[in-house]
Amino acid sequence: MIKTTELYDLSHSMAGDYLSGFDYPWQALAGIKALILDLGSKLGEEYVRPEENVWVHKTAKVAPTAYLGAPCIIGANTEVRHGAFVRGSALVGENCVVGNSVELKNVILFDNVQVPHYNYVGDSILGYKAHMGAGSLTSNVKSDRTLVVVKNGDQHIPTGLKKFGAMLGDRVEVGCNSVLNPGTVIGKDTNIYPTSCVRGVVPPNSIWKTGGVVVEKI
Repeated sequence: MIKTTELYDLSHSMAGDYLSGFDYPWQALAGIKALILDLGSKLGEEYVRPEENVWVHKTAKVAPTAYLGAPCIIGANTEVRHGAFVRGSALVGENCVVGNSVELKNVILFDNVQVPHYNYVGDSILGYKAHMGAGSLTSNVKSDRTLVVVKNGDQHIPTGLKKFGAMLGDRVEVGCNSVLNPGTVIGKDTNIYPTSCVRGVVPPNSIWKTGGVVVEKI
């Protein structure tokens, strides 16, 4: 359950058509910047451009201390709070929360995603209604700088990517102070316990418990 259409309801993102062209969602990471520039050039009057290649919906709330790096799109009714650092290449959907001291870089956030407190999300895609608890992070580069491999049981899938954080399916809940290691893929409706160190593929509709024990939700 790691293919793009298995992880995401593509109707909940402006990137839906783009993502539908990839078997695996991480294959889309390299083109996020170009995607945002293309989408932004077609946006209508409901978006303002505070900076070149930065598009913010008129209903979005952006704190004066937040930084929006180009290119990025901030969707309708989204809140970008004080001290948020959007480095660039960030497509943020509708009704999202990007909180204080949160850093985004080369990401797609589907609608209704919440990264509300002290999160780093880089080279990642977060599905509809995904939520990352306070202090939870995506680690997007291996310590030995080798290319990331997605480990799904005995199956090892080479990605060809040096930078690859995590793919969170729709409605994934990540507990506070957890680390999602490079190449993590979490299936729909799965919960991650707080302070977890997660790697590889976590099945949908499951719970990642202390010590990496995975059980099916009942």
